[in-house]
Amino acid sequence: MARLIRMDGTGHTTLATWTAEDDAAFAAAVREFREQQQLGLIGTVPDGPGKATHVRDLPREADLVIMRRPIAGG
Repeated sequence: MARLIRMDGTGHTTLATWTAEDDAAFAAAVREFREQQQLGLIGTVPDGPGKATHVRDLPREADLVIMRRPIAGG
């Protein structure tokens, strides 16, 4: 089962789950992903230890998508 999570003060919160066969659950996950983007969070898909890819759309085939705040700096 795939998961959309948000990194937060508790560690993380699960926002949505879906399977490749469940169109309704995936559609709900897409809506939640977009709502999180509107709040300023960015989506990433882990690519291995210490690596992740930024995603602008929720990838249906991903096992895990992490929503997090942008890294501040400059």
